[in-house]
Amino acid sequence: MTISSHNAYGSTIKGLTTSQLEEIGCQIILGNTYHLALRPTSELIDELGGLHKFMNWPRALLTDSGGFQMVSLLHLADITEKGVTFQSPVDGKPMLLTPEESIQIQNRIGADIIMALDDVVKTTITGPRIEEAMYRTLRWIDRCIAAHKRPHDQNLFGIVQGGLDPVLRDICVKGLVDRDLPGYAIGGLAGGEDKDSFWRVVAQCTAALPEDKPRYVMGVGYPLDIVVCSALGADMYDCVYPTRTARFGTALVPEGVLKLKHQAMAHDTRPIDQMCECMVCKNYSRAYIHCLVTKDAMGSQLLSYHNLFYMMKLSRDLHSSIVEGRFPEFVCKFLQKMFPEGDVPQWVCNAMEVAGIDISSCCSPFPSS
Repeated sequence: MTISSHNAYGSTIKGLTTSQLEEIGCQIILGNTYHLALRPTSELIDELGGLHKFMNWPRALLTDSGGFQMVSLLHLADITEKGVTFQSPVDGKPMLLTPEESIQIQNRIGADIIMALDDVVKTTITGPRIEEAMYRTLRWIDRCIAAHKRPHDQNLFGIVQGGLDPVLRDICVKGLVDRDLPGYAIGGLAGGEDKDSFWRVVAQCTAALPEDKPRYVMGVGYPLDIVVCSALGADMYDCVYPTRTARFGTALVPEGVLKLKHQAMAHDTRPIDQMCECMVCKNYSRAYIHCLVTKDAMGSQLLSYHNLFYMMKLSRDLHSSIVEGRFPEFVCKFLQKMFPEGDVPQWVCNAMEVAGIDISSCCSPFPSS
């Protein structure tokens, strides 16, 4: 699980220090290339010894290509063979991000894993644009490889595109595998597509990607999605969900979520999760966090700490269950806690069947849709 940084600087997790992240057990942080290039700039980060030193983070770092934020956060002017043209957030003038520039920026930032610039299209879009974006992503990967000046200390990952079209996804996977990259990401998901389409794309891509290299599903962060994708062969994920949902007053628990804003929490003296070993659950009640959650930054900080602790523990437990050969048992226990009535969603049942994991013991005869 990669913890995503997501703020105006792109090099912090909102409300938490790097020492707290180490304490939680975090091993890798995703830095936001778009924000870092704007402020403090990749040149300054390079001058000051790279992002690890700049943000005082001794463990692994991953940076995105910068393209996704430019598409999602700003008015997009155009995507051409040259690169992504967008409006400058400073003066509104057109700016161009090319595959070469994206890699140069990431080389200066100095993360351990860097991402190729791809042509990002939402999975809800259909038609010839999907095919155009997939083939452009393959052409751009060659430009990214050629521009990469630090291949011995920065691992360049390619990104599989192709929307929900199995044929296009297959072409993209084969093209990227032919380039023999250090790792591969599955892009273009978690953008509003239905869950049945989502898991099928993940299953198709993980089955075709090399087993001895990381397979990274981008933008996925819900605990259920992570467990399902892991069953299908994925290894890495990133999402702002644990900290973003904390800022809305929501805690992650084995049963799903706990909404601390609800009035029912006002007099609840229990911790968020009685089984949780995190600093927050050991020291604070639901009632205390309820008082803070809408009025004081400390509320979202405490919830962020708990939520990240929860995700790190989930990741460790998931990993150890695979290593120890008891992953099917882990999946069943996870589903039983989240769906005690046996109403496991049908898409999860379908995915587990393809993954070869028997979850009949935790499903009712009529699973929910």
